[in-house]
Amino acid sequence: MVKEFLNMKIIKSVIILSMITISCKAQENRLTKNKNQMFTIEQIKTTHAKVKSGADFPQYVQDMKKLGISSYEHYLTDGHVTYLGFDGSTLSADAKWQERVVADKASKEQLSEFIRQHQAGHSDYPTICLQVASAGIEKWIVDMVKMTCTYYDKQGNEILVEEIPLP
Repeated sequence: MVKEFLNMKIIKSVIILSMITISCKAQENRLTKNKNQMFTIEQIKTTHAKVKSGADFPQYVQDMKKLGISSYEHYLTDGHVTYLGFDGSTLSADAKWQERVVADKASKEQLSEFIRQHQAGHSDYPTICLQVASAGIEKWIVDMVKMTCTYYDKQGNEILVEEIPLP
């Protein structure tokens, strides 16, 4: 009787351990599969095409996160963007326009006003890019983990950090 009881306990333990092992293997396979599914420029363009003004930006960030993008750096000099994935992958998009001038001196006040107008839907993407460059901003970094957009001048100084609201 005791021997049968112990055998049942052992069999039960083996079954539980097997189930745990199978579950861990399935999780590992899902992680590996997701790691190999890198986002593409076409997916990013499709997501970007949905944005009409700054009011659409919070939803855009959520859509980019769904693609697997954790952050991106947008350069105002020529519009090129470098995307970073949650898995550590990177992808660079080519320049969108001819080299343009970024003002030498950054103006946080001017930048804030341009952003306020853009978020209210009063400007489109090309316009805000021109305005931000005229306010002395060389690039912005959107961090989808911290949910921030940080603006930098030519010297790499942080000029403004905005929190990105949820849609």
